[in-house]
Amino acid sequence: MSEGAGAVETEEFARLLRELKDRSGLSYGTLAKRLHMSTSTLHRYCNGTALPHEYMPAERFARVCRATPEELVELHRSWILADAARVRRTDRTAEPAPAPVTEPEAAPAAPVEPTAGGAGGAPVIGAPVVVAVAEPVRPRRRHSALIASAAAVALLTAVMIVARPTIWGGGSDAGGPQAAGARAAATTTATATATATGVPALPAPSLSTPAASTTGTVTPTDTALATATTTPSPSTPAQPTDAPAPLTVGTRPYVYADPCSQHFLVNSAPAQVGPPATEGDAPRWAAAYGAVSSGEQQVALTVQGTGADPVVLEALHVRITAKGAPLAWNDYSMGVGCGGEVDTKSFDIDLDRGSPVITVKGGQRDFPYKVSKSDPEVFYVTAHTKAHDVRWDLTLDWSSGDRRGTIQIDNRGTPFRTSADVNRPGYDYPPGGSEWIKRTDG
Repeated sequence: MSEGAGAVETEEFARLLRELKDRSGLSYGTLAKRLHMSTSTLHRYCNGTALPHEYMPAERFARVCRATPEELVELHRSWILADAARVRRTDRTAEPAPAPVTEPEAAPAAPVEPTAGGAGGAPVIGAPVVVAVAEPVRPRRRHSALIASAAAVALLTAVMIVARPTIWGGGSDAGGPQAAGARAAATTTATATATATGVPALPAPSLSTPAASTTGTVTPTDTALATATTTPSPSTPAQPTDAPAPLTVGTRPYVYADPCSQHFLVNSAPAQVGPPATEGDAPRWAAAYGAVSSGEQQVALTVQGTGADPVVLEALHVRITAKGAPLAWNDYSMGVGCGGEVDTKSFDIDLDRGSPVITVKGGQRDFPYKVSKSDPEVFYVTAHTKAHDVRWDLTLDWSSGDRRGTIQIDNRGTPFRTSADVNRPGYDYPPGGSEWIKRTDG
């Protein structure tokens, strides 16, 4: 079977798709045309023999089948679990078999050769080390000499670690989990060498670790930068401030409430702007044209635990980083002729308020929430303005056991940006058309 086949999580995801399809009354052929996908691909998704690499195709499928907001959230959660199970199976399959361990043979009697080196006979890092035991010796002395040989090799390994710490990871990852493992390995090796030979252990290399960051399970173009900080509880010993947060946050910065709801402001004439983008292509389209969400912007947050312990999401906050006059740009609609907007459960932000706060909308339950590795949550945040050009981001407070922290959420390292479209010229791209047409009111 193809990827994802046989997994309980994948079958549950496929079951939800089949229920939506059956209720819609649409055939696979009709759905395939509307979604610009092959019929065979839809069959595989619905019978559980394949899983979309991204959630976007499944969300478009659900919206065409007129899924409710609750069903959209349930389908997204199911896909996250199925995708995580697929990754675990892939990792297990990719693990190389351990190399066979063979006992070293005793070296024949030979004189000790000098180690290659530079001036003064200094050893060269990485040069072979030849250690031989003179004959004749008693068996007990041969055994002791072999132990000393192994200890010497271990000591040289520790020296190599100190001389070139990047051997464990290199590049920009030198301070990450691999480097942390290197520190532990170096310390253990040096300590063992000191015990066997009586030589003082060399200090492990000092490798700095950058502030931890987390990302979600969405595609790289849609993932926001989420920087985590940890605050220890006063009643417990201080924990490392660079310890990774026990959760991830994936962000989609442009969610279409319906296929035609999204508008962008672009500082270019219609002839210089390409055709409208689907939701999946919106981040690339916006980046290409320097586009800014017009009037309203809906952001989706996928929050999931990474460890065995549950994580409590305490509160979600909004922060205004800049506010100015509305942009005097052209307004471009991403769709024409769609139906009414579905009132999705979400958190609402009025960016025109002096001190904006996050409020619940459409029956959404307020914080706190609880997430774990097997029970993620998806939140929709809708920000809107009628009078300003606003740059903003979010912060999420969390706790897990004795740990507490905050994750900053933005659009890949930059604030989200939403501007009012006050009296701006509007343009539509009719279905089947080849150019933008100026919108006429009434």
